[in-house]
Amino acid sequence: MQQSKDFIFGIRAVIEAIKSGKQIDKLMIRSGLKGELIFELMAVIKELQIPFQYVPNERINRVTMKNHQGVLAFISPIEFQNIENILPSLFEAGKNPLFVILDKVTDVRNFGAITRTAECAGVNTIIIPEKGSAQISGDAVKTSAGALLKIPVCRVKNLSETIKFLQQSGIQIIAATEKAEDFYYKVDFSIPTAILMGAEDKGVDMEYLRIADKMVKIPVLGEIDSLNVSVAASIMIYEAVKQRIN
Repeated sequence: MQQSKDFIFGIRAVIEAIKSGKQIDKLMIRSGLKGELIFELMAVIKELQIPFQYVPNERINRVTMKNHQGVLAFISPIEFQNIENILPSLFEAGKNPLFVILDKVTDVRNFGAITRTAECAGVNTIIIPEKGSAQISGDAVKTSAGALLKIPVCRVKNLSETIKFLQQSGIQIIAATEKAEDFYYKVDFSIPTAILMGAEDKGVDMEYLRIADKMVKIPVLGEIDSLNVSVAASIMIYEAVKQRIN
């Protein structure tokens, strides 16, 4: 029932952490757990819509061998925001929104580097899905040079619905993909925009490519056929900055 810098373990400890308002980045529960305490935990999870996953005991043991009782929660050092609250406030303030959406970017170093660039460039919000994203831990904050403590991060349950919400609100979705025909610098980033980046190995999910307003690519002229996702995101973000300054 102890707490470390980034995680809490033990059923009661996790229940109390959730009730006290701790931001849970990831919650792992051993498959097959039963008993009154686990039912209480599940009720709290359902009430507050905390994302969780069932895992084998070995998965939790890799994090800690102490008496975790089959439950372990990673604590987020940041408070997640709601995009439905952020967007109207930006328009009301007369700002020209610029968002970055990260689809399955799971590497903490890449996530931190993208966040650092985004904060430096004045990006308004980072949007990530509940599942399949880098863990927002102390390491992520460090890699971002503290940018994660300054830029709002929205974690959404359904990325497709969020993209459609943004489009309905007047935000164009620009997806970076090698499948595109147009180069990124031919697109107008001066209007309200969300830049959609995918993981290096799989890229942006086809479901999101189909609903994106535009698909663009970055010229790759060497023998290696792809850029690091944090580098690619930086190129796209600063193209938007250049166009908006000009």
